Amino acid sequence: MAPLKILLASACALTLAACATAKPGPTPGPRPTPAPAPAPVLEQFSDLPGWGSEDHAGAFEAYRSTCGVARDAAMGEICRRARSRSALDPREARAFFEDNFRPELLPGEGILTAYYAPEYEARSRPDAEFSAPVRPKPADLVSSGQGGRDAQQRGPDGRLGPYPDRTAIETSAPDQVLAWMRPEELFFLQVQGSGVVTYPDGKRVKVLFSATNGRTFAGIANPMRDRGLLAANNTSGEAIRQWLADHRGREADAIMRLNPRYVFFTTAPDDGRPPVGSAGIPLPTGRAIAVDPSRHSSGELFWIDGVAPILNGAFPTYRRLVTALDVGGAIKGPVRADLYLGQGQRAGTEAGRVRHTLRMHRLVPRVGPGR
Repeated sequence: MAPLKILLASACALTLAACATAKPGPTPGPRPTPAPAPAPVLEQFSDLPGWGSEDHAGAFEAYRSTCGVARDAAMGEICRRARSRSALDPREARAFFEDNFRPELLPGEGILTAYYAPEYEARSRPDAEFSAPVRPKPADLVSSGQGGRDAQQRGPDGRLGPYPDRTAIETSAPDQVLAWMRPEELFFLQVQGSGVVTYPDGKRVKVLFSATNGRTFAGIANPMRDRGLLAANNTSGEAIRQWLADHRGREADAIMRLNPRYVFFTTAPDDGRPPVGSAGIPLPTGRAIAVDPSRHSSGELFWIDGVAPILNGAFPTYRRLVTALDVGGAIKGPVRADLYLGQGQRAGTEAGRVRHTLRMHRLVPRVGPGR
């Protein structure tokens, strides 16, 4: 909306006489102070749904292996305590968390989704099936921000401007190609951010996130549902990928290009280790989440309570201790998490069915000033 002064000026230009004789209006009063954001709710561990049935020993091992990424001094102190201990049995592990943390419920509800590290076939040369090039970061792309996710294009005159969207990139010939993939599988690799590709001779190569074109991520599940391409309760990743494969070519390309965001990659030998998140450490299966970095910090510990799935075949609940170790282009807001579920097809099938109502409980250290 245009500023009030501009609107008044435009009106006066059209009816000058009326504006010249108009009486001044009342002096505007002070603007009301915005209401503060609701504070987290203090809880007891007994208030956490599913806390009693958690695998506390497994949660402790995952926490101990990842807690060093936290920059908070109190979290660092608790991490040192954890790493000074040997493996704990379930009772000891539960006591460790209850003695060192207190839970806070974050206000409101959000969405829990999941992601995984896919494994796909690839070719060194294109054919009718493997027709999508895996592109490295282009020389004219200037990226910044966490993980190089903000991008601009440097023109021949040196000036910076928006980088082209997915359609423009895919309809231009690549300067370099790292591998050739099925188009729908490359699309899913870009959504997940990294994975492994295998060649007919058995060679395995890691394909790792390098940069994006800086465009906002747009999911294709809802447009496919709205166009009647998929049923409302069948927009899982598995269902989407199958539809794209069945309609490979112009139809599938048109749907995938509804998402203007494009991901560029780099490659590395497959060392068999789990993928590394934005925190710089391998992601523990089922114990790491991607969060909005403007709302949460790497290394924060959460109890997630994901219920009421909307997709067919989904597990009914996801209740567990997790650590913020990654970020994602579609992960926005204080109560929003993307749960890492591991590598391969089985993890992919499960991850594609996760869309649950989420409540998040932050575990706050009991030690340190003001704790």
